Order: sequence, then structure tokens, then C-alpha cells
Amino acid sequence: MKGQKSKRLLAALMSASMGIAAVPAAFSVSAAETADSEGKVVFSLDFEDGDVSMFTNRGENDTTEISVSDEASVSGSKSLLASGRSKDWNGPAFRLDDKLEPFTEYYISAKVKGRYYTGATFSFQYTNADGETKYSNLVQNLSGSDWMSVENVKVSFTDEMTGVYVYFEGGQDDLFIDDFVVTEAPSVEIEQDIPGLKDVFANDFKIGTAFTPSGLSSKPTMALVEKHFSGSITAGNEMKPDAVLNQAACQAYFEETGDDTVPQVGFSAAKPLLNYCRDNNIPVRIHTLVWHSQTPDWFFKEGYSNDGEWVSKEKMLKRMENYIKAYFETLTELYPTIDFYACDVVNEAWTDQGTPRQPGEQGSSGSEQSAWVQVFGDNSFIEPAFEFAREYAPKGCKLYYNDYNEYMDGKMNVIIEMANGLKEKGLIDGIGMQSHLDARQSLDAAFPSVSMYNKALDKYSKLGLDIQITELDVTTPENPTEADFKVQADYYKGIWDAIYAHKDSISAVVLWGITDDGSWRANKSPLLFDADYKAKPAYYSIIEGREVPPIVDPGKIKYGDANCNGEVRLNDAVLIMQAIGNPDVYGVNGSDETHITEKGIINGDVANTGDGLTNADALAIQEYLINLIDSLPKK
Repeated sequence: MKGQKSKRLLAALMSASMGIAAVPAAFSVSAAETADSEGKVVFSLDFEDGDVSMFTNRGENDTTEISVSDEASVSGSKSLLASGRSKDWNGPAFRLDDKLEPFTEYYISAKVKGRYYTGATFSFQYTNADGETKYSNLVQNLSGSDWMSVENVKVSFTDEMTGVYVYFEGGQDDLFIDDFVVTEAPSVEIEQDIPGLKDVFANDFKIGTAFTPSGLSSKPTMALVEKHFSGSITAGNEMKPDAVLNQAACQAYFEETGDDTVPQVGFSAAKPLLNYCRDNNIPVRIHTLVWHSQTPDWFFKEGYSNDGEWVSKEKMLKRMENYIKAYFETLTELYPTIDFYACDVVNEAWTDQGTPRQPGEQGSSGSEQSAWVQVFGDNSFIEPAFEFAREYAPKGCKLYYNDYNEYMDGKMNVIIEMANGLKEKGLIDGIGMQSHLDARQSLDAAFPSVSMYNKALDKYSKLGLDIQITELDVTTPENPTEADFKVQADYYKGIWDAIYAHKDSISAVVLWGITDDGSWRANKSPLLFDADYKAKPAYYSIIEGREVPPIVDPGKIKYGDANCNGEVRLNDAVLIMQAIGNPDVYGVNGSDETHITEKGIINGDVANTGDGLTNADALAIQEYLINLIDSLPKK
């Protein structure tokens, strides 16, 4: 009854102007708070007191013995010694979740040395809410003849993670550890006086990014997401098959029912990220359903067993359908309000030469092998994957084929041929161009060349399908100089100009990461913002010549005050509707003396913040005035 009364009241308020359709709620997270430039040191371990009790080995199957040693050290005379390592994954581990706070970012620095030669990796592990242990490498290739340094590596964890460790692994040689320091990361103020990328290109395409739940713990990282990238979020790893498929649950279901064609899925790894997108009304790209990599081999084996026989093509088709069905149904049941607007149905199925990958276990000999090809014999699994995705995907979710080196002739030609066939059957909506590019030392040496990339855009545009740039980054040489960053900026501009020239065919541009140090290619500084959260020359190059919206201090915005008179009243909603309905008179350049101003547009953007003025903003103001919502912008 209350809802009907509210609707009638809103209708009465609107009778003098025009109708408004309700839209999903949204709000913006606040920018990072100013803090000391140096973080608080939480632990500083040099082992001079002989205490190594904060380190353990990695469980009962790890033969590592932890002791204090005076054989080698960086400072002082002692270090931690990890000896007796019988496997390369054995090593000294430091537990985080019993010492540190969740949703807080920390920096870890340390020194590591092998007894005879240093060959180590600094890694991270945790157990998720489903009881599965996950691993990732934080710093690789710690190789050399002496002490190697780990410097200010960012780590964090959520309150749903348990058994959270950082650890050193690699080889079977003894390892010495010294000067292990954990610092609470300082909160850094991002640059608020530069235009947000999502605002600059708001009328052209979505601007988004990819990151993992660890980024949620960093205030400056999330401030960058809010300001520049909140048009689209992609989970870096947490929605890929190995993060979603649950082997223990699959085997339990099989044991209970005798049916091993119904894979069991869960989204505990992605939950923190998806919660953030839900709460902030941010659209999500699903990455990815069917992929040879990061899909466990047991998924293709009898009984979901690691050492089982390969299943038949017929059984794998049933598994594929049930997996895709469960994926979408579980996801939309958990998050009915998220706009899952795009999905990479099949990822990286073709080689650069335009042939299917080799059959085999995906982890046994590099990326050329595919368990999908092992079971199907070729790439005939692609079409049914799109058929099942079309049947079960949520309404409005567009379906894409996604690949890297998508500008090379062999791969490009076969993608176009495949896409045409799928298009004729109504199964595909677009092409995802990953766009992992390399600026190198000069524009002449860059790969691909700008003209080569533009040629690919020309060809894909002619398909009549949508295009999304899904994983954009541009590497430099290692240890880049100012000259290298200048080349990177010029190359980014050339690539972006090519993208912009095809904007009528492109609906989203997604950067694969936020800051250089968080990139999967961190050693080659591939992104638009550096490790200090500052815009690089590449950022300025891509907005050069574009119409830049006015910059307003977020603290000076008075949400709802569209006419800038210092109050929020019904006439603010009316002005918004007038500006939309008759822009020549009431728009920002209108002739009427009461026309809306640039500041008024910013104040009035209260429903889907960042999308400019819509009728939903006028509706939100009215809802606020009659106490249907407590505050603006609308949450």
C-alpha cells in the first residue's frame, strides 16, 4: 500500500512536466583520505634475537626446517634459514590473518638468498569460504648469485579468507631470509584535479578496468576506480573456471547421485568484488566461461578425478551445458541487481597461425595445449558453448569471443570466419580484442604497429558485431626511462585514436589493471597510472584533444542542487527535466537565463553518478524530498 501511495504522490509531482522511468540505484565511494606519507611499521624482523617463531613451513607435507643461522645475513649477523626442502613448493611461510587486519593494505619487504644460487618466488595463498586453497605468485624470478630484494609488495585479504600466508618457494636449495618488514600502507591522495576517463569518454564507450578483491583494501586504488574506471569491472581471476569450479563438491555430487555431468560451481572468490559492484551499481564483464587455461584438467576426466580417463565428447557436452547453466543461474540468483552486460564465452581458442590448439593437459607443456581439443578433437566445442550461453545468459548480457594477438592475420582471419558463422545463427554479439600491446623503444619498433591495429579494427567493424577492447595494456622496456614513457604515451595515443575512430562499433574499453605495480606485467609498466597512483604521460596523451568535463572538488558538490541556489527543492528536478527536454533553452548553453550550468549538471547527477543528467536524476530528487530515500546521491 505504501508503494502505491508513493507512486501516486510522485505522479502528482510529475504532472507539470514529463514522465520518468525508474533506474537502478547507485552511489560513489568516497575518495582516499589524506594520511601520513609513510605507513606504520607493524613487524620488523632481522632475527638477531634468534626468534623465528613467526615463520613455519607450509604444512605436514612440507619438509622445510626453520631455524636461525649466522652463515649469511644482510644486516647484523643472523638470518632465518629454511633448510631440508625436498620440493620446490616447500619454504618458509608467514601467516597474515592471525596477525593483521582484513580489508587493510600492507607492504612487505624482505631479502632472500639461496645457499649456492638464489632462484626463488615470493607467493601468496589462502583458503576461501568453500574450503579451497588458492595460490598466486607475487614476485617471480628472484634469481642471482647473492641476496635478492622484495620491495614494498602490496598484500591484503578479506574477512572470508583463512589460512592466509606469504611465503618463499622455488628450487630445493636452502633459503636464507633477512630484514622481513611488514608496513601498513599509507593512504595516498589521488589526483582529483584531472578529468576522470569515464567522464571524458562518457558519450563514446564504457571505460573500465580489471582488478582482484585485494584492490578493495587500498583506498587510493578504489578512489582511482571511482574516478576513472567505474563504467565496467572485470574480475582479474575470480570468475575464471578454476576459481568457480569446485572439485570436492563435484565429486561429492557424483558420489551421491552417480551423475558426473553436473559440475558444482561457486563464487566465493569473487564475492567481495561482486559485492562492491552491486553496492555501487557498476556493470560487470564476465571473464570467462570456456578456456583452455585456468581450467582444471580434472574437469575433463571421469569422476572429476585428477588421474581419471578423459571423458567422451558426448559427456563433455553435457558437462559444458550444465556448467554454463549453473554458472549463470547461480550468479544471477546471488546478484540479481548487477548488470552483467557482457560475457567472454570462449577465450583464446585459436593459435596465432589460425589453427586449433594442440590436444593435451593444459598445464603439461605450455599454452599451446587444450583439454577442450583433447576431448573434442578440434574447435567444434566453440559453437555449443555459444548455444548454451545464449540459452542461459541473463537478459541483456552480450556474448563475445575474446582473444589476444587478435590483429595477426592468421588468427584474425579465422576469428572473422568463425564469427560470421556464429552470427548467422544468432549466437554471438561481439568480438573481444584483448590488446596486450608493446610500445618497445620507438613507434617504429612497437608491436603491433598502430596501422596494423587499426586494420584489425577495420576488419572486425565490418562484421556488424560489437567490439570491446577487453584487456588493454602497453608495455615499455624494463626499468623504463622518461624517453620510454614518452614513446609509450605516443603509442597509447595512436592506439586510442584508432579506437576512437571506430567508436560507433565499440561499446567498452577496459584497461587490464589500475596501477603499474598491480599489473600482471608490472616489470614493464604497462598502465596509465604509476605505483604512486599518479597519472603517467600516457594518460594525458589519450585525453589530448578530447572535450574535457569540468573538474569539481567532490567535497564542494551539493547533490540535488541543480539550479545552484544552495538548496534542494522541487524546482531542481523541474530544471533537470527542462534541460533534457529542451536543451536549446534550458541546457548548459541554453538561451533562458535560468538554464542549467556545468556545476548544476554535476550537482544534479544523483541517480547513476557519472552518466550525466537523465530523468532518473529528477526522480531521485523527488524521492529524496518526500523521504523515500534518505540521502543524495541515490544509493
